[in-house]
Amino acid sequence: MSGDFLPENSIVVGCGAVGLDFLATVAAYPKPDQKIRSTSFKIEGGGNAGNALTCAARLGLKPRIISKVADDTQGKRILDELQADGVDTSFMVVSKDGTSPFTYIIVDNETKSRTCIHTPGFPPMKSEDLPESSLLSALNGARIAYFDGRLHETALVVANKAVKMNIPILVDAERLREGLDDLLKVVDYVVCAAQFPQVWTEAATIPKALVSMLLKLPKVKFVIVTLGKDGCVMLERSANEVTSTEEEMDVDKLLKSLETRKNRSICTPSCISSSVTKLRAEGIGTISGRLYIGTAENIPPSELIDTTGAGDAFAGAVLYAICANFATEKMLCFAAKVAAAKCRALGARSGLPRHNDGG
Repeated sequence: MSGDFLPENSIVVGCGAVGLDFLATVAAYPKPDQKIRSTSFKIEGGGNAGNALTCAARLGLKPRIISKVADDTQGKRILDELQADGVDTSFMVVSKDGTSPFTYIIVDNETKSRTCIHTPGFPPMKSEDLPESSLLSALNGARIAYFDGRLHETALVVANKAVKMNIPILVDAERLREGLDDLLKVVDYVVCAAQFPQVWTEAATIPKALVSMLLKLPKVKFVIVTLGKDGCVMLERSANEVTSTEEEMDVDKLLKSLETRKNRSICTPSCISSSVTKLRAEGIGTISGRLYIGTAENIPPSELIDTTGAGDAFAGAVLYAICANFATEKMLCFAAKVAAAKCRALGARSGLPRHNDGG
């Protein structure tokens, strides 16, 4: 999907969740105490980091993953799937005892939604599980580091070392997690789920929340909030301050203005952006930046199979786009296409495109 072009430096190091997904598709979600039959079933690797790095590998990057599994049947399958897709698992920790993480996922064909029931692995990963020598080897030559907000103790150690080695960092913030605030302070790029910005900042709207995030996190270059079928909204910090005489623009009104420019007759992803301006969030502050709306691909209902892992696919595509130095508009459209391809198959990984795919 990314064509024949591959970034010169394509090593990405990721730290976070892996697991095994047990996916059952049902005609409609069951009522309490009801017995129903699945219409299809699949066992496939999962976990945010595992999915995002699998996506990055299929697009042509060379991911290395830091995580933990147990020496059990599930753990072996998790490692085998990652290795088969080109993810370097040599920095994974394998516990001799315990259990590997797994998730039961019910995919509802009626509402096109999914319900996840996760069982964490045991014992949990600790920072001392990763020797300094392994950490240095993992980060050696890396173009970018990626975190999904899990394994917070280990993640912060890896992130702080990445900062010292001048390796940029992307975090995928799905929801509030222990240790995430400390991680956000050192990152360069943030991709987050729809509810996260407002929950984290307590701002009244998404645009206000994005301004608040860039004000609270001065190192961050951009924040993207993914909105499922409604696409995404991105706020990119301007490298140059807008002149003091420049008129401020209310960020909520600007978003509404951009929304009116959407061409809803186009099925393929598109991107609409403002000019660089001084954006005001009432009661929060102002920041110089550019606001973007990225539309999602309009997938026909007959082709929409499962949204599990769509956000991970989007994050994996953003990792590729950063490594390939894509322009922002191209990055958002590319990530939307990759996420849409994923949604056309059951599970987080089956539909992920490869770099030599058409499109």
